[in-house]
Amino acid sequence: MTKLQKDDPATRLEPTPALHAETTVLHGGYRCDPATLATTVPIYLSNAYAFESIDHASDVFDLRRQGRTYSRLMNPTTDIFEQRVAALEGGVAALATSSGQAAIMVAILNIAVTGDNIVSSAHLYGGTINLLASTFQRLGIETRFVDPSDPERFREASDHRTRCWFAEGLPNPKLSPFPIVEVGAIAHEVGIPLIIDNTMTPLISRPLKLGAHLTVQSTSKYICGHGTTIGGIIVDGGTFDWAAYPERFPLMTRPDISHGNILWLDAARGLPGPYGASPFLLKMRNTLMRDFGPCPSPFSSFLCIQGLETLPLRMPRHCSNARQLADYLKAHPGVVDVNYPAFGGTVERHRAVQNMGDHGGPMIVFDIAGGIEAGGRFIESLRLAYHVSNIGDARTLATHPASTTHASVPREARLAAGVCDGTIRISVGLEHIDDIIADIGQALGGA
Repeated sequence: MTKLQKDDPATRLEPTPALHAETTVLHGGYRCDPATLATTVPIYLSNAYAFESIDHASDVFDLRRQGRTYSRLMNPTTDIFEQRVAALEGGVAALATSSGQAAIMVAILNIAVTGDNIVSSAHLYGGTINLLASTFQRLGIETRFVDPSDPERFREASDHRTRCWFAEGLPNPKLSPFPIVEVGAIAHEVGIPLIIDNTMTPLISRPLKLGAHLTVQSTSKYICGHGTTIGGIIVDGGTFDWAAYPERFPLMTRPDISHGNILWLDAARGLPGPYGASPFLLKMRNTLMRDFGPCPSPFSSFLCIQGLETLPLRMPRHCSNARQLADYLKAHPGVVDVNYPAFGGTVERHRAVQNMGDHGGPMIVFDIAGGIEAGGRFIESLRLAYHVSNIGDARTLATHPASTTHASVPREARLAAGVCDGTIRISVGLEHIDDIIADIGQALGGA
């Protein structure tokens, strides 16, 4: 019989050897509710949490003792979601946010201030380009975009005020696998953390094992899977030594006046469990989450847990359907070009296998002749696939990026991200592949 131990808020499994992903997403961090023995993770709809005494409250607020203060910073339902994603990614701790964009924002603002810079891959989702190039610029944080095909460009673009390197593991919609291993090795050498957005490839890619130090995700996509919930998450691999670079990372290594001159590295060492495992996330939770408040609701965390439980079943099907659709499109006379990781050149195919194993990825981008007008006709001819701006739903979704997700991105940056006037992005769903192909085929006839 499984041996249990008591722990607030849930009765948890005692520490065991690492579980497989299929088991982790169902059992990680939770066994049953201690009060009712309910096996489904409860939705803790509570703003705040009672203190045992004045001393207890003081110890919790000053991080001398682990505990909860307010659901803007931590919540029992969200705790379990964070633990499961951290285990899935191979990290030491995670912090959930209200959206993927919020996750990127706080991950960078946690270590960068006015006058600092980051180096980013130019192959990004349009909303992320706007965040880094426009909003961060107004905050005085410069983003230096580089072509990731040559990993050394990250080193060349960096200086003593560079606080992190950022990239999407499988860029949306470029679909050119990022060289995580190569750039991660350079990042380790020069002492700059590599942050990888793993939104497109949860489960099938594990950037923290390939050389990244942190991952971010929009959990609205494949982790949720049912298109009901907006959310994000940051996972810390626990492999970056902040203390080794005190001049580069003063926000992590010097007293923080916003929290009683606390030293985050010391505070983390004094706390047990996931909150103490990551000084990076401990600081983020108690400063940026406190001040900006981009927290998920407990109900959102619950819905993401429900989606996470079936991720190991869904991702292989997404990828299998995508490969079959890609083969069909490659042979179609109305398609100018098909962008799919398995169809790239020798280097790209190597990186695809390195990052994702034998999974080719869950999304396809292809070009049709006729520019924006033809792209619009194709979208409006679809009958089964939904015309939406989202990806990662159980249903097949289609987007014309030039008129939607990348419409506000300057043309040069749009082309660098892989978006032409006739580009179509397909997030391949879980329907029968014959039905997907039939719908795409008849829409190509209408385009």
